[in-house]
Amino acid sequence: MLRLRRFAATLSMNGTFPLVLSVAQRSRRMSETLTSRHCPRSGALSGREAVDERTETVWIHPEGCAPSAIRAADLRGASAPAGGPVCARLWVIEVRNSLSNSSRIPVQCVGMELTLDFVHDGLRRCRYITTPKVETAIYLALVLEKPLLIEGPAGVGKTEVAKVLAEILHTQLVRLQCYEGLDEARALYEWNYQKQLLRIQTDTAQEQGWDEVSSHIFSHEYLLERPLLHAISAPRKVVLLIDEIDKADEEFEAFLLEVLSDFQVSIPELGTIRATHRPVVILTSNRAREISEALKRRCLHLYIDFPGVEEETRIIALKVPELEEKFQRQIARFVNGLRKLDIKKAPSIAETLDWARALVALGIKELDAPTVRRTLNLVLKYEDDIRKADSRVGDLLRASS
Repeated sequence: MLRLRRFAATLSMNGTFPLVLSVAQRSRRMSETLTSRHCPRSGALSGREAVDERTETVWIHPEGCAPSAIRAADLRGASAPAGGPVCARLWVIEVRNSLSNSSRIPVQCVGMELTLDFVHDGLRRCRYITTPKVETAIYLALVLEKPLLIEGPAGVGKTEVAKVLAEILHTQLVRLQCYEGLDEARALYEWNYQKQLLRIQTDTAQEQGWDEVSSHIFSHEYLLERPLLHAISAPRKVVLLIDEIDKADEEFEAFLLEVLSDFQVSIPELGTIRATHRPVVILTSNRAREISEALKRRCLHLYIDFPGVEEETRIIALKVPELEEKFQRQIARFVNGLRKLDIKKAPSIAETLDWARALVALGIKELDAPTVRRTLNLVLKYEDDIRKADSRVGDLLRASS
């Protein structure tokens, strides 16, 4: 029995009839069936979409949804609701069976209407607190389909932007972690040499010629996709996170320029693979070295700094609600004071939250000098930094009160 997962859209009846989109199974992948018919009212809807597992039908109300790429003329056999034409404001349903023997088929929504409010609301739903500047940069990166380069100190939430964005768009996050020595084989693709060798031995035993052997071993079956190729060849739009690009060599950065400019990859044995859907690309940098001007020209740029006291208080309140409001503000002020000291590594937001949770576990209700000194290692990770802060604990506590 085909089972369809409830997707993230709240639909209202508004007193009109729903449309029914039938979904037919096609071998390994599930294709979109755009046949639609008008149906009578059904109490099973209850103001939302409903799934009829017996008839393998998804019931969707047409009003209140994001506009899709489907025109009314594409809905063959569709009947108009009473008093009007077939409504084209539908969710485009993309159904894919990732496993041939899977009985559970995920339903994913694409074609969502992108607005600044959509980004703002999505970030809030994902519990990511940020500023209008960050929201605007994310929105423009989506609308203009340009990579977004996010720079800033370690621990300010740069990587989290990509994770949250994948959740907002209901899509996959493909992550490429950069490091010194990263090369094309690890980032793009390589051949499965062991499997190729076994195939060569088998074909040779069957006395097959080289032309036939090479057609076997240089095919997609023997190709190992790495993150860049996977993002480009994905059957739907994904979020590609290229994390800590400043740690990669300049040679890899030059190679990346070619991929990001055309979103295509040339494989000598297979030809050119072009992206069907351009991925949403997020690059992050801790500014360990300067990124080349050529790469910056191809990207929208965003700098995220440590949050201010008010913003960090809101983050603590959201993530550690067990603390009283006054204590949340005191922690935010104290950490803000630590970041102003001449230390090697300023506390990240994650370390602030770890400290707050530790204080909850210890039953602390207010910061004092003994408590700070015995828990300072949770927010400062270098001994020299801890010694500098230890000598200023009194001043920092007075400033945070």
